[in-house]
Amino acid sequence: MKAAWFETFGEASEVIKIGEQPTPKAGPGEVLVKISASGVNPSDVKKRAGGFPNLLDGGLVIPHSDGAGVIEAVGDGVNRERIGQRVWVYQAQFARQLGTAAEYVSLDAERAVILPTQTDFEVGACLGIPAMTAHRCVFADGNVEGQTLLITGGAGRVGYYAIQWALLAGATVIATAGNAADRELCLELGVSAVVNHRETGWGEQVLHATGGRPVERVIEVEFGANLNEILDVIATSGVIASYSSTQVKEPQLPFLRMMYMDLTLRTVIVYAMPEAAKQHAIRDITHALTANTLSHRIAHVLPMQQMAKSHQLIEQGGFGGCVVTTFNG
Repeated sequence: MKAAWFETFGEASEVIKIGEQPTPKAGPGEVLVKISASGVNPSDVKKRAGGFPNLLDGGLVIPHSDGAGVIEAVGDGVNRERIGQRVWVYQAQFARQLGTAAEYVSLDAERAVILPTQTDFEVGACLGIPAMTAHRCVFADGNVEGQTLLITGGAGRVGYYAIQWALLAGATVIATAGNAADRELCLELGVSAVVNHRETGWGEQVLHATGGRPVERVIEVEFGANLNEILDVIATSGVIASYSSTQVKEPQLPFLRMMYMDLTLRTVIVYAMPEAAKQHAIRDITHALTANTLSHRIAHVLPMQQMAKSHQLIEQGGFGGCVVTTFNG
């Protein structure tokens, strides 16, 4: 099969190889999926760059956890009626070597979720990490109906989905954006207000938008960099759900201030989500796709021959939306 892989850590252009690898077989409890689209996420880039030093101990790595395609074979214990199903897959390269950056991937059958016929494979490749992370951030700490949520980076890969999950659940949403185009994207989704997180003291704009009332929850893309502003706008007993802190990787916490506000700090990563939370997200994603109530933001679609460029795009940043690589058979 055609595949992209790396055998050493380093720059994408130097270590990612494109060529032929053995086609995997579906083992017991597994399905074999012919991949049409593979999603590229920051965690994939970090793995290739050496963020997980023991990753290559088991041999070469075919990267990427998210993807979409069609089930072509099943292993023992899996209903043969699954053959031919359109699916989106997640956690394909979590705690294992072979992910979705190939024509085929075999993985646990439960990690291959039916993709409605009206949903493109490119969209399916964006659901694992972006949509599930957003779902966990919004719903991990209970019902948000009637609450006001602040979602930073609202036009980003996760933020874009988080806005929609919150609005669908009956919350009021205020988003942040760093430019006029992203501001318009957030407004189109139905947020009540958008503030510019590049402006000094943007927390004051949040409170102006709420009429001075603190927000109950914050979904945060840059926890360390934004913490001071967050503490100025969040209510007592509020919840901060953060899935990233790239600018300030090891933030210092003002513990006493946070303690006296009775705040909950929740960090979120898909791989560590409880299974019940994953299934909750999958049910809601399936319902939303079937009802066509989710919008999707895909920034770049590249052929698999440009796998290195897809990683470089994630590293360079400066855009919102997902990056997807495709396979033409």
